[in-house]
Amino acid sequence: MIALLQRVTHASVSVSENIIGEIDQGILVLLGIEKNDDEAKAQRLVERILNYRLFCDSEDKMNLSVRDINGGVLCVSQFTLAADTNKGNRPSFTSAAAPELGRTLYNVVIELLKENHNKLAQGEFGADMQITLTNDGPVTFWLQV
Repeated sequence: MIALLQRVTHASVSVSENIIGEIDQGILVLLGIEKNDDEAKAQRLVERILNYRLFCDSEDKMNLSVRDINGGVLCVSQFTLAADTNKGNRPSFTSAAAPELGRTLYNVVIELLKENHNKLAQGEFGADMQITLTNDGPVTFWLQV
């Protein structure tokens, strides 16, 4: 399971030109699910997402998590993160989860985030989405469990 975290001052996700999820300061999580992922990996990834220190403290050190600042989390599924780009000019998606497993584990991640954080917005699994964001820093991290 892969999470690409982007520290943002604002982010939103739209489907058919309608905003379906939006946050102010916080993190945009692009979530990639691989075929060998399970609920245990989802639990571990959510813990890391919510506790990862990517916000600055009073001494300008990255010591604060999204929980510490009471920031928003916008979680969007992105199966292309599971692409194999090691050879050729076209990605292979053989390591990506099948849509049924991907949807199930995406929903598990969303439920775990809801249970453990009070500011959550989300995309729509499998939809053609447009994301608007202001990356703060820029700060972007790749987490994989």
